[in-house]
Amino acid sequence: MSRVLGIVAEYNPFHNGHAYHIEQSKQISKCRYTVCVMSGNFTQRGSCSLIDKWSKAQMAIQGGVDLVIELPVVYAISSAENFAYGAMQILDSLKVVDDVSFGAECTDIKILDEIANVLYNEPRAFKNILTHELSTGISFPKARENALLMYLNDIRRYSNVLSGPNNILGIEYLKALKLIGSNLLPHAVERIEADHNSTAVTGNIVSSTAIRNLVKGRNFKMLPTIMSQENYSILMDNIKVGHVVHDISNFEREILYTLRKMSIEEIAELPDVSEGLENTLKSAANSCNSLIEFFNIVKSKRYTNTRIQRILLYALLGITKKDMQISRKVNPYIRVLGMNKRGEFLLSEIAKANSKLQIITSVKKFEDTCTNKNLLQMLKKDIFATNVYTLGYEYESIANLDYTKKIVKI
Repeated sequence: MSRVLGIVAEYNPFHNGHAYHIEQSKQISKCRYTVCVMSGNFTQRGSCSLIDKWSKAQMAIQGGVDLVIELPVVYAISSAENFAYGAMQILDSLKVVDDVSFGAECTDIKILDEIANVLYNEPRAFKNILTHELSTGISFPKARENALLMYLNDIRRYSNVLSGPNNILGIEYLKALKLIGSNLLPHAVERIEADHNSTAVTGNIVSSTAIRNLVKGRNFKMLPTIMSQENYSILMDNIKVGHVVHDISNFEREILYTLRKMSIEEIAELPDVSEGLENTLKSAANSCNSLIEFFNIVKSKRYTNTRIQRILLYALLGITKKDMQISRKVNPYIRVLGMNKRGEFLLSEIAKANSKLQIITSVKKFEDTCTNKNLLQMLKKDIFATNVYTLGYEYESIANLDYTKKIVKI
């Protein structure tokens, strides 16, 4: 069989930069087929997808992906470490993927791998430095960055690498491959023209952040120049029927209601909550009418906004520390969202290569036949996440789409 490329993405939404990444990845890897593990309706930095996961899958296939698999929400909204671990577990379990490619500010895999080795092996000297940095009260990401720079002792070589958000995620992918003992061959493709959080709209490649800002401001005239015609049409169709969710503020009332309803003990069981943060979260929820007020109360140099936003999503979606523990112990199911003809062939080859793989093409059928309680619990979270997500729609906030929506086929 020809070589198969694996990609992990959020495609929020899919744009010319993503198409460039796929094209470059195919050239570098010499792969003929492409499978993408894609986050669903909620995203890793504690926010939500602009459009639903089936629309994103359709965009991805129009943009050059053959098979789209959903990254379960328990991984999709967790830390970079768990996000990467879940995605690499899925790609490796398919038994047909040869290469994995990710976008990065640094394309030198050797440098990224040197850092990943430190995080994987956790030498005593590094752990001691990290413990000292954390004792100063700074956030974990900053403490780890400082500790790595001090341990590696080569600021010129590593400082710019550790400040790149795509590099950090790439390093986590490499670490995850080591954790699971995978032989997937990694490649890094340079991110061009637009940084991850850039809001600038120049040229024909911009960030997803910039596109989401354009949509939120109803400034649609630039969209045809930064997206393919097919994907522009998909996006506009969703906008016309009110099926876009701009950000986490769409669920402001639901989040504050949930936190007010929860006990302090229940808040303490949310992932990423530690060191008495549950008391601050409960107090803030009880005294705020908006998420802006909430963040102003809770934010500190210890807790990044991204971490706080993830905690809010955990509360909203009912995801606990126990759910996270389960996610580290299971082999995730393969939830198919979309495919083209090549993807259909690829899926049949995946089924042949790993007969024990739990492949979901019908949610109802999987629920009726699966005997693994942990996988059923994870799927339950995915279904509930979709039901919550549609509450952010302007119109037609219909539940149970995971049962009624068909796999996207192009």
